[in-house]
Amino acid sequence: MSLSSMLVSLIVCPDDKESLWYVDSEDFLYNPRLKRKYKIEGDIPILLIDESTIVDDDEDARIRSLPHIVTGGEQI
Repeated sequence: MSLSSMLVSLIVCPDDKESLWYVDSEDFLYNPRLKRKYKIEGDIPILLIDESTIVDDDEDARIRSLPHIVTGGEQI
């Protein structure tokens, strides 16, 4: 895990204020409710809505198949 477990436990989506999925294998954060993907650069999550990416249904399905850790201490 490149992000610290303490940071992962605190991170929530800046848009809906709910948990994200941390996909360690590809080093990004994902909001499955909004299909919004946040990049991580140099172990720093870029949690700016304007810099996030909305993914299409195919990419959403692919991401949902990846192992992930739920952030913010809540289950999605």
